[in-house]
Amino acid sequence: MFNEMVSLLHELAPKEGYTCSQLDTVRFMRSDHPIGRTAVLYEPCIVIVCQGYKRGYLANRVYHYDKQHYLVLSVPLPFSTETQASPQEPLLAVSVRLDMLVLSELVMEMDNAWVQPATAPEGIMSTALDPLLADTTLRLLRALMSPQEAKIIGPQIIRELYYRVLVGERGGALRAALANQGQFASIARVLQRIHNHYSQPLHIHTLAGDIGLSVPAFHKHFKAVTGSSPLQYIKSVRLNQARLLMIRDNQTAAGAAFSVGYESPSQFNREFRRLFGRSPGEEAREMKAAFSIYPPI
Repeated sequence: MFNEMVSLLHELAPKEGYTCSQLDTVRFMRSDHPIGRTAVLYEPCIVIVCQGYKRGYLANRVYHYDKQHYLVLSVPLPFSTETQASPQEPLLAVSVRLDMLVLSELVMEMDNAWVQPATAPEGIMSTALDPLLADTTLRLLRALMSPQEAKIIGPQIIRELYYRVLVGERGGALRAALANQGQFASIARVLQRIHNHYSQPLHIHTLAGDIGLSVPAFHKHFKAVTGSSPLQYIKSVRLNQARLLMIRDNQTAAGAAFSVGYESPSQFNREFRRLFGRSPGEEAREMKAAFSIYPPI
C-alpha cells in the first residue's frame, strides 16, 4: 500500500516544498533533504506521511508523524518541526485542510448514532495510522491523479477521511473540540480572530474580555490549547506571515514588518532573529535557495 502511495506522490509532488492538488483542501509536501528544527505555522489540518519522518515540538511535548502516525491540528498553531529525508528517500506527505462545516455535520450524524465517553479537546495530536485510514488516503491519491475523479469523487473521499479520523484512536479529542466543550471553543475563536487580523492591534485584555474571561484566566486557557502565551502566539503568527511575504512575494524586511503590524523595524528584526535564529534577510535568502516558492514544511 505505502509503495503505491509513494509512487503516486512522486508524480503528484515532483518538486520540494508544497504542491497544490486538484482540490483546494489538499496539498502535497515534499523534502529531498533533512531540515533542522524550524518554526512553522500550520492551519487546522490532517497530515499523513507516506515516506520519511517528521517531529513536531510544542512547549515540552513532541509529536511524531511518519508511516505509523499521522498529525491532526484542530486549531491553527505555530510550533516547530524537524524533518528526516534524503534524495534517495524524500519526505512525501499529504496535507488535508479541515473543513469545519463538513466535520461538524459528521459529528452531528455520529452523535445521533452513539455516544462515546467524554474526552478532553486537544489542539494538536499525533495518532497511530490504522489500515482503514491508510486505504482511504491511497484512494484519495489515486483520485487526485485525474481532474475528473478529483472533482467528482474527491470530496466524498475527503469526507470519509474525516470520518476515519473522528472514529480513530484519538478522534474523541477532535470531536470534543468541535463540540465546543469548555473554554476550548472560545480560545479557538480567538485564534481565528488573530489569524484573520494579525496585522491590526491585538490587545490581550480585549481578546480576554470578548470571550468573558479575566486576563489571568485567559492566559491559563490559552496556554492549555496552544502551549504558549497569547503574546508569544501573536508574535509567532506575525513573524511567520512576514517570512512568507519575504519568500513568496519578495517583500523587503521593512515592508513585511509593516504589513504584519510592526511599527518598529528594529523590534521586528530582534524578534525575527529570536524565533528563526537568523536575520530576516538571511532567512529569506536561505529559504529561497532551498525552496522555489514555499518555506520548510
